Amino acid sequence: MRILFLGDVVGTSGCSKIMNNLLNQIKKNNIDFVIVNGENAAEAGVGLTKEICQDFFNCGVNVITTGNHVWDQKDIMDFIDKENRLLRPKNLFEPSPGKGFEVYKTEQNIKIGVLNLMGNVFMKKCDDVFEISKNFLKKYKLKEDYDFLIVDFHGEITSEKNAIGHFFDGKATLVIGTHTHIPTNDARVLKKGTAYQTDAGMCGDYDSVIGMNKDNSLNRFMKKDSVKHYPSKGDATLCGVIVDCNIETGLANKIESYIFGGQLNSA
Repeated sequence: MRILFLGDVVGTSGCSKIMNNLLNQIKKNNIDFVIVNGENAAEAGVGLTKEICQDFFNCGVNVITTGNHVWDQKDIMDFIDKENRLLRPKNLFEPSPGKGFEVYKTEQNIKIGVLNLMGNVFMKKCDDVFEISKNFLKKYKLKEDYDFLIVDFHGEITSEKNAIGHFFDGKATLVIGTHTHIPTNDARVLKKGTAYQTDAGMCGDYDSVIGMNKDNSLNRFMKKDSVKHYPSKGDATLCGVIVDCNIETGLANKIESYIFGGQLNSA
């Protein structure tokens, strides 16, 4: 079983790269299941829409996770209640539309749990992520409630992501960080068998400042004339990880960073 996880999709550049290449990449890499964080996929670079979700599903995405920008496109609130393949962070204050965890069944009758969490440090206020995680693991068990568990941890700081990785070690197939848009070079299988990478990176144009127009971003940092952030529209790179999963244990045999196209691929 091979699972592809792709980091935050940014703007039209990232969306186009996925829609034009994902089906071929799934076939080329023998991928069985695809999860994409779509919280920056809208044209403005924040939030996502029903139409974008449908485009992703049509080109091979099985599940879409999100983060702190999940509600930035308001029409998503109604859609997320109807579409169980779209998740929001489980530790958002309740009641919130949608849900943060679901179990999906593949054509081979394999059950894949996907848990969407958000960090507490330097992020929008949400419930204590470690308390929510502790309660989750009391309720759900690997190889009992699902064959594999994928955890998208949408967080700002590396230490919090590291800690969540170790907290879920041996209890999840993959813990993968999102949000910072820069892929980290630390993909590994932890001691108890959980695949881990601190941040998956983004699916967007890397000739930018984390996906946003670099000139406008520089002007904002230097307090010069600027406008609201908007995405860079050059050739995107798809970034994430591929995990080889062990059906007997539910843990990971192998994890490798995945980089396709754009500036990072050519580098």
